[in-house]
Amino acid sequence: MRLTAEDGYRAQRSYSVASPPSDPLIELFVERLQDGEVSTYLAEVLEPGDELDIRGPIGGWFVWNGYSPALGVAGGSGVVPLIAMLRHAVHLGRADLLRIAVSSRTLIDLAYADELMAAGALVVLTGEDSPAGRHAGRLSAGDLEPLLTPQFTGYVCGSTSFAEAASTLLMELGVAVEHIRVERFGPSG
Repeated sequence: MRLTAEDGYRAQRSYSVASPPSDPLIELFVERLQDGEVSTYLAEVLEPGDELDIRGPIGGWFVWNGYSPALGVAGGSGVVPLIAMLRHAVHLGRADLLRIAVSSRTLIDLAYADELMAAGALVVLTGEDSPAGRHAGRLSAGDLEPLLTPQFTGYVCGSTSFAEAASTLLMELGVAVEHIRVERFGPSG
């Protein structure tokens, strides 16, 4: 998304889409950052009817068709593309094909926590015990192993360090690299 001020100053940021392909509206997840010039503008100034300059997708991204087995693994705001996948699976009546594991520091920090838990996602928290009783700690191969299904594709989304760690866990479990899709992100500005 690119914003242009009246004086010509431009600021551009990347945001993930949370809406499924069937939704006629686009839902973007925007984390409001203290002193964030774009997120603050979107949260405090933007009004219905305002026009936005949007382009994309940009960078590394993946697409799931909704008709093949998938395991989504995400950390932090990387859960947003998995929410779009989950909503797509529900729309198609194929939620049985998608398994999800997410990691966050705390439950309050986990975007879409209620929707993920209602869908049966594995929620792993590093800063506190999870609602399901799992002790605080990083996502492990032992967490992911029960979620593996035959002929699935793994979709990993998160920060560069999370994406690398989660991809390594999947490969340690015997998942071939050609069956792993990765979307990683970092700060923009």
